[in-house]
Amino acid sequence: MSSSKSTLLIGGGGYIGTQLAAELAGAGRRVTVLGRKLAPDRVLAPGVTYCHGDFADAALLGTLLDDHEAVIHLAYASVPSTAFGDPLADLLQNLAPAIGLFAAAARRGRKLLLVSSGGTVYGEALELPITELHPTRPVSPYGLTKLTLEHYARLYSVLHGLSLICVRPANAYGVGQRPFSGQGFIATAMASAMRREPVKLFGREGTIRDYVYIDDLASGIASALESGQPGETYNLGSGIGLSNRQVLDAMTPLLNGMGVKLVVEQLPARATDVKVNILDSRKLRDCSGWQPRVDLAEGLQRTADWLKDNYG
Repeated sequence: MSSSKSTLLIGGGGYIGTQLAAELAGAGRRVTVLGRKLAPDRVLAPGVTYCHGDFADAALLGTLLDDHEAVIHLAYASVPSTAFGDPLADLLQNLAPAIGLFAAAARRGRKLLLVSSGGTVYGEALELPITELHPTRPVSPYGLTKLTLEHYARLYSVLHGLSLICVRPANAYGVGQRPFSGQGFIATAMASAMRREPVKLFGREGTIRDYVYIDDLASGIASALESGQPGETYNLGSGIGLSNRQVLDAMTPLLNGMGVKLVVEQLPARATDVKVNILDSRKLRDCSGWQPRVDLAEGLQRTADWLKDNYG
């Protein structure tokens, strides 16, 4: 089978990967998802092939890379909260197999798109919105490991000719994001309210984040793969900063319409939380024409409807 216009998604069975697989398949690409579970726990789009296995398996990885033109690396063994609990494990579990991937992709001349983290690699913002030239000073083990993966990928680009594109996405939210997973303030806040549990708010207003709806995030990654230039890094976000309090205020009418009252538990601010993160995505927009299409009001409505059906 020809490898032309074919993409391997490593870790593609997760929240972002499932939507990205559908986006790529809809654009006519042949898509294979590689995941560690025997079967994906999310429904993959028609035509997407699922392969069970670990990308640390060099033989399996080599076979898959031989049959695909590009590979997108989405797999990650932890979330920010668990990375804090065991930073050494976070580094070891994620770095070693990634280096094997970089080496294998470079040997075969494959294009690699690394999905990093725009929300954690920059650290405290020195200027807003944050461009790709902003200093990278992570304040969490999760962000530090993500940045380390970027550095190793660039090393293989310089020394071994790896065709590398790096994407740094903002905070994804939307339909399909499971609450209480350690990521996803919007999903967890909505689901907590639907369960008649208080929503935890750290600090008077909480942190300010850049939220991008999952469909827009997937189309942005696909745009970077198709139009991005090797060796470049692209931010992927809405460019709009919203505090946790503003998000809660925006979702309150939706919850009230469902007969749900939002109760907030005010807690002290956490020193480990970056105060403000807003991404400048002009570089991606200029090279590909990508721009977000789902605004917060529509995104919250879609999310609330899905959560009501699944967690209400």
